Amino acid sequence: MTERNILIAADALAERLDASDWIVADCRFDLGDPDAGRRRYLSAHIPGSVFLDLDRDLAGPVLPDTGRHPLPDAARLSARLGELGIGNDTVVVVYDDANGAVAARAWWLLRWLGHDAVRLLDGGLARWRALGLPLERGEVSLPARAFRGSVRPGMVLTTAEIEAAQDRVDRLRLLDARDAARFRGEHEPIDPVAGHIPGSRNLPFADFVNADGTWRPLDERARRLRDALDGDRHGDWSVMCGSGVTACHLAISGVEAGFPEPRLYVGSWSEWVRDEARPVALGDP
Repeated sequence: MTERNILIAADALAERLDASDWIVADCRFDLGDPDAGRRRYLSAHIPGSVFLDLDRDLAGPVLPDTGRHPLPDAARLSARLGELGIGNDTVVVVYDDANGAVAARAWWLLRWLGHDAVRLLDGGLARWRALGLPLERGEVSLPARAFRGSVRPGMVLTTAEIEAAQDRVDRLRLLDARDAARFRGEHEPIDPVAGHIPGSRNLPFADFVNADGTWRPLDERARRLRDALDGDRHGDWSVMCGSGVTACHLAISGVEAGFPEPRLYVGSWSEWVRDEARPVALGDP
């Protein structure tokens, strides 16, 4: 059965830190300074946390035809999780300092490997600090465990499938989690081309969190998703963003609210624009 309670409050996590079958994973990452996340982790993290790096652990090598964060090799990621002390019977709690945007990618990848016992810390490290909960420094080393991943290929939407849809992309119900200005093509700070995939719709993940980084009430998040999907909460849908990271944020809200789990366009915008022949739309859809 699909796990509906994905978010976990900081005080609830604090009560489970000593549980032998729970492991916390710090997923902090800074696109402008890729080593900053690990430095911050070593400086201060939730006690017992291991570290998962977006570039090294949660993505594979960037190739000429991929986006900025392609899927990692399943066997390599499974081995890495085992090295960190995560087994198939482990409850994993992921967190970051980016409103859950990066931690959501770790949540999705674990589910892609067949591991559903994954929670995300509501409000991330900022909420933990705000409550005055304990922190520790340095590397955490836990006994290795066997983690055997079983890939769920049906969770992935590919560029080839979008291209095959041609002028029927709207039927994929593809929601783009980037901010509205990037979606409309008014500016593009990261990728070489601005705009969006024709037929996709914009639903910024940032609209799902409060100013303090905690997530908005589930009924509000569900309403935003339902509106973006024309009121249909039962049909198939898909999510994307710039590189298949923040889109996972929308997937969490959908799963929590009882929507069918969406497929993730892992390559997302950064892969779509690798080929100049692919169509690009500007403005609102």
